[in-house]
Amino acid sequence: MSVIERKTLETDISADFTPYGSGKTEISTGIGFFDHMLTSMCVHGGFDLKLCVKGDLNVDGHHTVEDTGIVLGKALAEALGDKGGIARFGEAFVPMDEALSFCAADISGRPYLVFDADFATDKTGEYDNCLTEEFFRAFAFNAGITLHIKNIYGKNDHHKTESIFKAVAYAIRRALVKNDSGALMSSKGVL
Repeated sequence: MSVIERKTLETDISADFTPYGSGKTEISTGIGFFDHMLTSMCVHGGFDLKLCVKGDLNVDGHHTVEDTGIVLGKALAEALGDKGGIARFGEAFVPMDEALSFCAADISGRPYLVFDADFATDKTGEYDNCLTEEFFRAFAFNAGITLHIKNIYGKNDHHKTESIFKAVAYAIRRALVKNDSGALMSSKGVL
C-alpha cells in the first residue's frame, strides 16, 4: 500500500493505493467519466484506491487528469519497491462491444509510452478524450513502467476509452503476478 499527497496551485490530490487488492474504490475527481474509467481500471486490475482530487476544473480537465496520472504512477512505484518477485511483463486484449484495445506493459523501471488511439469526438461527458494519452503518459513516467497502448478499432468513444483503461488494468495485473522463484526478473539483477 502507498499513500501519496500532492498539492500544487492547480490541484490538490490524495491517494491511498494498494496494487494487490480487490478492486475496492472511493474515487472523486470532479469529472464523472474519468471517475468511471479509474473505477473500471481498479476493478479489473484488482487495485484498491481511495482518491480525492480537487482541480481547477474552471479552466478545464487537463491538470486534474494529468496530475492524477502523476499521483497514481508514484503510488504504484512506491507500492512495488524494488519490483522483486513479479512476472514483470503483461499484456491484454480487451473488447467492449464494437471496440477492441490492446496493452503491453513492462514493469521495468524504464518509463515509456506508445499510445495509438483516435477519437471521433472531443468529449465523453465532461471528459476531454485527448486527455487519455496525457493520463497514461503521466502514469507510466511516474510509475517507471513501459506501456504500449493501441485501440485497434471501434466507433463509440466511450467504448474505445473504456476498453483502453481495462486493457491497461489487465496488462498491469498480469505483470504484477508473483513469479515462482521470487527473483527479480532481469538479467542485469536490477530494475
